[in-house]
Amino acid sequence: MVRNHPLRMPVMWLVIGLPILSIVAGVGLAVIAVRSGSTDAVIDPVQRTAQIQVTELGPDARASQLKLAAVLRVDKDMVELLPVGGGFGEGEVRRDEPLTLVLSHPSQAALDRSVTLMPSEMGWRANVEPAADHDWLLQLTPPDRSWRLQGRLPAGQRAAHLAPALSDD
Repeated sequence: MVRNHPLRMPVMWLVIGLPILSIVAGVGLAVIAVRSGSTDAVIDPVQRTAQIQVTELGPDARASQLKLAAVLRVDKDMVELLPVGGGFGEGEVRRDEPLTLVLSHPSQAALDRSVTLMPSEMGWRANVEPAADHDWLLQLTPPDRSWRLQGRLPAGQRAAHLAPALSDD
């Protein structure tokens, strides 16, 4: 009677190989999960209460009360913000103060940018050109962050509408 060595049997490779493969896959998934960072899809600071994300909506409500709206225009080596509604230049929203525009990549936080828009003749302007090969999530705030406008600049487009996230109905 001739006995075959156990490693010559294909079933033994499954008995040994599957547990080793599952350990390697588990370690790989753990490494990917740890390196991915936060899974928040918003750029605002958020708090979590019972697995629910909570963010401050006061700036959105204030922008809605002031009836603020703007158009962001992208051109060669510059972005320009043009006010189109509400109280720009009156009261709380001063035309002589710089504004902060946050350009947030929808999926890669490492590509996010913050740009200071300086007052110009027509609105506000900065000498920067965002990459046109992907979408940008936009957030506009004054230095005191008392109001906030949000919008989206789709890939390849040269303009975007910014408005409050809340409506004043």
